[in-house]
Amino acid sequence: MRRWLALLLALLPLAPPVAAAPQAIERVTSPGGVVAWLIRQPEVPVIGLRFSIEGGARAEPADKPGTARLMADLLDEGAGPLDAQAFQLRLEELAVELNFSAGRDELSGGLRTLARNREDAFRLLGQALAEPRFEEGAIARAKRQIHNELLRQQEDPQSIARRAWAEAVFAGEAYGRPADGTPQSLAALSRDDIVAYHRQRVARDRLAVGVAGDITAAELAPLLDLAFARLPATSAPLADDEQQPRLADKVQVVRRAVPQSAIVFGLPGVKRDDPDWYIAFVLNHILGGGGLTSRLAEAVREKRGLAYSVSSYLVPLDRAGLLMGSAGTVNARVPETLTTIRAELRRLAQDGPSEQELADAKTFLNGSFALQLVGSGRLAELLVTLQRRNLGADHLLRRPQLIDAVSAADIARVADRLLRLDRLYVVVVGDPPGV
Repeated sequence: MRRWLALLLALLPLAPPVAAAPQAIERVTSPGGVVAWLIRQPEVPVIGLRFSIEGGARAEPADKPGTARLMADLLDEGAGPLDAQAFQLRLEELAVELNFSAGRDELSGGLRTLARNREDAFRLLGQALAEPRFEEGAIARAKRQIHNELLRQQEDPQSIARRAWAEAVFAGEAYGRPADGTPQSLAALSRDDIVAYHRQRVARDRLAVGVAGDITAAELAPLLDLAFARLPATSAPLADDEQQPRLADKVQVVRRAVPQSAIVFGLPGVKRDDPDWYIAFVLNHILGGGGLTSRLAEAVREKRGLAYSVSSYLVPLDRAGLLMGSAGTVNARVPETLTTIRAELRRLAQDGPSEQELADAKTFLNGSFALQLVGSGRLAELLVTLQRRNLGADHLLRRPQLIDAVSAADIARVADRLLRLDRLYVVVVGDPPGV
């Protein structure tokens, strides 16, 4: 049955794209007061739901990193009257795909189901969220899986570099702790720790829900209560203070006997609610977010052959904004790679983009966005983002205008704000000479 759903979902891009105009977004309130945003897609008999509950790893006790990740991995390992095996069997019988994850700032999850199985699917989601069993056997299995993943990360230079960067610039802050925990912290977590986190954090007051697919508002309203109404109305207080990265002009080397070094670098960025967000968005595309056409790729890869891949990306955390980048190169060429990256940052900050670069970036960013508007899962995720970031239902209409309004002078101003070489913190994992 689930194989049939997978085949149907694979065919979804062949269906006519749904234009997510503001009038297509409906605000649905359940009898119990649960709110969701809905976009109807009656063309294919599939429903996608995504949800987000603010908190995530940021809300963990400081001495128990990895709690949120472990709890999220256990939500579909038995719930209500169903043990882990019975719960998974029921999902299989109904062809329901259910998933949960914990990030830095949120617990998220969702489901995909055939429209005819919607009531059972929403009920299973509600059981997983409100009645997880957290059985000791399931906890042990989840710990083993995460432990093995952590061991692999400890051997991966890019993973080591990302973790070392966060620990250095967010020392003593929640963002500086490993979101997945460590082998030691994972082993120390008890069932009581998991239950306590679930009780304090999985609630309705920080909940955002997006739904897309073959369902009406009238049909969705009672199903929202099946999924979410039994959660507590309020969660424990969550610290809302900003977490300022301690950035400085520094290169930190983590020595590893590997032939190729992993480079991770970071600068000040912008949060999603910053008025300069779309200017930074276009700036990043020109700098390193535009693939092989970006300045970093052209200078580092195409002209000098220093690295196979190099990129930059915005990281809009809830309590901090970052502009990050990464590259990989042989140890001997790390100094030249870092010099080239710094030169491109300086050049863009001093000279700004060309008119052609700016026009090309706008065309790509507006054109590629249409890919996010096809398929129930992507649409549901987008609806959650609109709510979490307080962007408004009309944002989908305003987005192209906001991008088109970005000028070269805007880019120059924000580049001067963000591309600060005196705040460029770099971590290199490898064995580079002279660094």
